[in-house]
This record gives sequence, structure tokens and C-alpha cells, in this order.
Amino acid sequence: MTAPSTVASLLAASGLPALEARALLARELGVPRERLLAHPEEAVDAARARSFCAMTRRRLAGEPLAYLLGGKEFYGRWFAVTAAVLVPRPETELLVELALQHLAGIERPRVLELGTGSGCIGITLALERPDAEVSATDRSREALDVAHTNAATLGASLSFVHGNWFEPLPAHAQFDLIVGNPPYVAENDPHLAELSHEPILALTSGGNGLADLRAVIEGAPAHLAAGGMLALEHGYDQATAVRAFLAEQGWRGIGTHRDAAGHERATTALRQLAAE
Repeated sequence: MTAPSTVASLLAASGLPALEARALLARELGVPRERLLAHPEEAVDAARARSFCAMTRRRLAGEPLAYLLGGKEFYGRWFAVTAAVLVPRPETELLVELALQHLAGIERPRVLELGTGSGCIGITLALERPDAEVSATDRSREALDVAHTNAATLGASLSFVHGNWFEPLPAHAQFDLIVGNPPYVAENDPHLAELSHEPILALTSGGNGLADLRAVIEGAPAHLAAGGMLALEHGYDQATAVRAFLAEQGWRGIGTHRDAAGHERATTALRQLAAE
């Protein structure tokens, strides 16, 4: 007769880093991760052991841990994710910080997030600034379903609109801030293969990865109030090109900001005032 699996034996045989293995087993068992550390000898029934082993195989095959866990923390909150949306990443929190800095002196600000995906940026801004009027667009209905779920779970009040970039917006819609994390990975970037489980349309627009960034930069002035700010995440090696696009379009106050790893990760710019 085969000996029953224990917490310790399953973790040891998983082939995963200890933190990942504990996270998956804790989810499978519905217990805090600390319990696994405190009770490594605890037996695990056969069905749950099989389920855990199936998840470890998926993780070893490259499926993001967040998809297996059903969510990811972003700006101190838990966001549900599915394969319909990108996994929220720590570097994207820089966009939230830049946005909040710009909005600090504005009462009842109007905010637009483009390509919301899981909704992590727009929802976070709506929660951090409850007085803000936040709208978010996405061309994927499946992504908007995830964003709606997250907004409801977290108690955030904002409007979601189906459509690509600015297309679904009324022509007269004006915002004090437009923020986005558009697809920017170049089609020949070797990292793209590592991201094969995430939605390809949310990762790259093809070519050098700059097409969607340019489209947003060109379309934003029509929807920014005077003095409004555009904040965009981009690749670590794209800041020079993004600043050049903005300069060509007559933006002012152009600046690039580094993420926690020291990479040039986001660029902001202000709409040119009519008198300038």
C-alpha cells in the first residue's frame, strides 16, 4: 500500500521554488501558507494531492502562477485574473504613483484608463481617489468581465466601456488624466515566448512594439483637458522613442520615470495649452 502524501512530501517533490509550491498547496487545501510550515507532517488526501500535482505540472510548463492561484496582488489589493488578461506586474504600480501625484491638486478629477485588462490601474485609482470620475476602455469583452468582477469585489465605482482606445468615447469627452499600459513588446523580443500563456494582443502590436503607443499619443490630445497629463508604461528600451513621439506632437513637460528596478518604465507629458 502506498503511503499517504504529506505536506512535506508534496512540496519536496513539486520541482517548484518553495514559495510557489507553498502558495499552490495552500490554495488547494484552502489553508494559510503558515499552516504548511507549522504542520509539514499533515496528511493530504489522494484527490487533493493529485490536483496539486496537476497544478505543479502546469506551472512547470510555464503557466503564470497568478492564473493558477486565480489572482495577483497589486498596490496592496488582490485582483482576480484569468487567461483573458495580463497578470498585473509590480512595475505597473509606477503608473498609479505618477497618476496620484498629478491628481493631488485636482478636485473631482476625470480619469481615463486605456486597455484596462484586469482593471488594476483604473480600480486602484478609483479606490485611492473616491472623488474621481474614472472611465476605462478595453477591446476585449472577456477582459472587461474580469475588470467588472474586480470592481465589484473591491467596491470600486467606475465606468467600463467596450472598444479600442478612444473609439467608444463621445467626441466631447475630456479628462484630466489619461493613463495606459498598451501592448509594447516587439514581435522579435525573446521574452515574448516566455509570455505565451498571456493574451498576445495585450502584449504586442507587432513590429517594434511602438504602434499602439503612437496611436495613444496621437489620439490623447482630443480628450485631455487643458493641462491634462498622459502617463504611459513602455518597454525598458523605448523611452527615447516615446519621448520623440511626444515631442513631434507638441506635448510639453515630457519626462521619463524609472521603476523600482531602475528601468525607464513610464513616460508622462502634459497637453500643450492653446496659448502656447
